[in-house]
Parts: sequence; structure tokens; C-alpha cells
Amino acid sequence: MDPGSDTGLSSDIGEEEAPTARWPVPDYAAPPTGAWDRQRVSTSEHAREPLWPLPEGADTGPGAGHARHGAHAAPPAAEEDPETFTFDRPSWDAPPAAQASGVLPPAEAGGRVPSADAARDTSSSVGSTPGEAQPGPRGRALSRRPVPAWETPPAPPTPGEQQPPPEAPASDGFSYWQRRPAPQDSPSGPFGPSGPSASARPAAAWAGQPAGQGPGHPMASWGSAEPEPEETPAPAPVKRAREPYLDNVKFLLIALVPAGHALVPTLAAHSSRSAYLFIYVFHMPLFVVISGYLSRNFWNSNAKTNKLVDTFLVPYVIVEVGYAVLRFALGHKWSLTIIDPAWLNWYLLALLLWRLSTPVWKRMRYPLPIAVAVYLLAGLSDLPGDFSMDRFFGLMPFFVLGLWLQPRHFEMLNRAWVKILSVGVLAGAAGVAILIAPHVPLEPIYFKDSYAELHLSWWMGMAMRVGLLIAALAVSTAIMALVPRKKTWFTDLGTRTLYCYLLHGIPVMIAKEMGWLSFPWLHGPLGVMAIMSSAFALAIVLCLPETRAVFKWLVEPRLVWLYRRPSGQAKEATT
Repeated sequence: MDPGSDTGLSSDIGEEEAPTARWPVPDYAAPPTGAWDRQRVSTSEHAREPLWPLPEGADTGPGAGHARHGAHAAPPAAEEDPETFTFDRPSWDAPPAAQASGVLPPAEAGGRVPSADAARDTSSSVGSTPGEAQPGPRGRALSRRPVPAWETPPAPPTPGEQQPPPEAPASDGFSYWQRRPAPQDSPSGPFGPSGPSASARPAAAWAGQPAGQGPGHPMASWGSAEPEPEETPAPAPVKRAREPYLDNVKFLLIALVPAGHALVPTLAAHSSRSAYLFIYVFHMPLFVVISGYLSRNFWNSNAKTNKLVDTFLVPYVIVEVGYAVLRFALGHKWSLTIIDPAWLNWYLLALLLWRLSTPVWKRMRYPLPIAVAVYLLAGLSDLPGDFSMDRFFGLMPFFVLGLWLQPRHFEMLNRAWVKILSVGVLAGAAGVAILIAPHVPLEPIYFKDSYAELHLSWWMGMAMRVGLLIAALAVSTAIMALVPRKKTWFTDLGTRTLYCYLLHGIPVMIAKEMGWLSFPWLHGPLGVMAIMSSAFALAIVLCLPETRAVFKWLVEPRLVWLYRRPSGQAKEATT
């Protein structure tokens, strides 16, 4: 991929001469010629001028250095050594011979020392030893700032000792008086995104360079430095393990779905009606709560967003057509209405709408009270079944509750006294269902009918919905407290509950049409146990990995061709 395409700058600077090839480089390995000799490194075309001789009577106090550097006191140009690119500093009071030789007399011999301001202006120190304080005007000592290691001139080599190659000079264009470590190469280069640095130039690029800049020059050692070790690739993100607790809950709930549907032909019996009422009070509300809990981060991933089509819309259309064909094959009139889901298919559309509304609920300050208010007010309207709008509003508080829940709320249920209380709640709920089953209608437990359809006044309807909400939450909490939290034999089955939900209708519908669920012996407690046991076995079969392998194309189609690739993947595909 062109490295300059993202920045809009040319990426072929490596074909031209590298900027650092034209910069003179000092010889740091040469021994100093005197106590006052100092090399200066300049990476600019116009180097700063050195200190110049002070006239007689010139002020050496504070601020004098700024005045001497001003526009009205231009210093004389210093002579430049073409070999080492150094400046010979003349003394202020030394004789011409000392100025010519570059060796200045010490302060004790009558030589003058620059002021502190002048020392600060030149970013250098006066003295023969780094870090040593020198006497200043009127006998005071000039303070010496600590000198970094890269500013200290190298010591003269000992005869016979192997000396390491000198470091390259700073090449950032801003270091005049300091030696900084050479910049490291980066994907966009040390000069910004314009191209590679001189250190990346091949050896052949040094051919034809002037004397002193070929392979024997210190710059050559910079260019032929050992290659940096390859970067260790970042470890792949560890996939977070599934929570066995939620998978256990999901399987137990999905096993109740075919059981509830299979009990419909025997609802005339008291035992069947009581079991049906007990199951429907909590099993779909709790399923919606878990769906909301798992939808908290739904929009943080493109793969999860794609599931809105892969796992909801496409399977919905396929299953809707499949059940229409099955009804027609069993002798019913052909009927197919895509916008009005038939039977169990309502959950796919309702969950799709709930997840589409997730960003709105997460932005609200008080989502739960608002959801409950919408839930109560929705009973005033006769909502149609198109697009599952009646269930969407009827079960909305449970989905919003799932969005609000945190893991710590589930941990609060893992206490001994909570588990003991939950056993009592379930026993009481079962007893209430047995007592009221023959006297109450079953329509309210579907969470979809309006108050008018239930022949209730608005205040009676709202009281009924509040009671259902409390009962559903109480039983759901008790179930969640008693479900095992460790991995069990059915934990893995809870990862494929969608297959059981969408496919269990085929054997249940066939059993209803064939009359297999209407035998007289099924109308009693023994029949309820037989139906629920059979439904439990059916749920196990439909949640097996073999079932998923057969029907994956139907329930989880991979429509990769339907989506646009993320920008990063699209760029990688073009390179």
C-alpha cells in the first residue's frame, strides 16, 4: 500500500538525495586541543555566531549578553573549519596569538569570563571540565547547569583501546548546541510522513559522496547500524468465555416453550390450565429480560449489527413461509402475511424492534419508569399485531430492565437466604396458579391485548397489568436465584436456543393436527408430566450441535456479500 496515500504527501522521497547527506558532521572522536576548545554542531544553513571580543569597559553584568546579541551590535563572522565544522572562540582580553591558536588563558591569568547571561544565550558553559563552576566577574563563581551525557565531549582514546563508533548528530533541524540521540525510523519517517530517513538508505547510496562522508566517516556507521529487531506482534485478543449461568437459564426457559405450546390441546383440564398459567406468567418475560441484558453492547460490533438481518429478518421470512407451507400441507387454507407474524414468529420481529430502540433507552436518565408508563398507556389503545407492535409495547419493561441490569445484580441472588426465599416464592406462585386457574382468563398473560379487548375499565386494566408485572418479576427472580451457576450437562445446549425456538413448532403442529396431544389420558396430572417430559426431550434434540449443523443455513445464514466491508478491511483488500 502506498504510505503516502493516507496523508496526501509524496511517498517517493527515498528516490532523491536524503536531506542529511548534505549536512557536515563533526568529528567527536578527535581529542580537544585546549581547555577552552569546544566544537559546535549546527544543522541549519545559518549557524549562530560565537562570542566576540568585548570592547574595553563593556558591561559584563546581567543582561549584557542580550544586548550584545541584539540587532544593533552585530558580531563579526567567525571562521569556519570545513573539516570539523567547528568555531574557534577568540578571547576577550587575550593577545592575538592566543586568539589565533584558539587557546584562551584561564581566569586566574587575567582572562575575562563571559557573564551568566551570555552563557545562557549560547546554551554552553565556560570551563574546562563539564559541570565545573568557573569564577565570574568580581570573583563570583558562575553556576553550572548539569550537562547531559550527549553534550559531554568524548575523552581522547587510549592507545590500543577499541573505541565504539561515534553517534550520529541530531538530524531534527533544531539542535544547535546539543547533541541528541539520532531519531529512530518510523513508518512515516523522522521528518514526518514525507519519507524514510538517511539511516534507511542502502550502502550503494554512499557512492559518489564527498570526502569525509563515505563509508569511513562516522555517518557511515549511522547508516550501517544493526537493524532493529522486528516488532513482536500484539497478542490476539482473548475471547471472553461464555457465562454458564445465563446459558443454564436460557435452556431451562426454552424447554418450557414447546411444553407450553404442547399443553394447549389439554387446557380444558385443571392441571393443564394451572401449569400453562404458571409457565406463561414468567417464561417469556424472563426471556425478554435476558435478551435485553445481552443487548447492552449490541451496537458496539459490526458483526452483532449484521445479526439484525442474519438472525432476525432472513430467518423470519424463511420460517414464515415454511409454516405457511406446513399449514397448507396439513389441510388448511393457504395464508401468508409477512407483516403479521404467525404463531411463534412474533418474537423475532419484537426483538428486532427492541434492539433498534436500544440507543434511545440508553440515552434516557430514567428508562425504567418511562418504560413502565408506556407499558400501562399502551393498554388504552387497540394495537395491531402487524410487526408485533402489541407484544413490543406489552413486554417493553422487561427488555428495558435487562438493559439496566448489571452483573452485580445477578450476584445479589447468589445468597443462601435469597435461595430459600425463592423456593417459597415458587411454591406460592404454583399454589396461586392452581387456585385461580379455573376462574381467570388466559389472555392477559400474553401481554398483548388492550383493556377494551379484555372488557376492563382503564383503571382495572392498569391494576391488572401492574399485578402481572410484579408477579412476573417475582417468579423470574426466584428462577434466576435457583438456577445453577456452574457449568452443567445442559450448559452447552443453552448456546443454541434459537434453533429450538424456531424449529419446535413443526413437530408440535404435526402432533396437534394428528391428534396425538388429545388423548383422554393426557387430561390430568399424569398427562401434564408426560407432555412436559416429551417437550423437554424435544428441546434437548433441537439444541444439539448436530441440529445446528443441519439447519444453520436456515437459522443463521452468513450473508457476507450483503454488507459493506469496514474501511480497514477494504484498504487491506486493495493492497
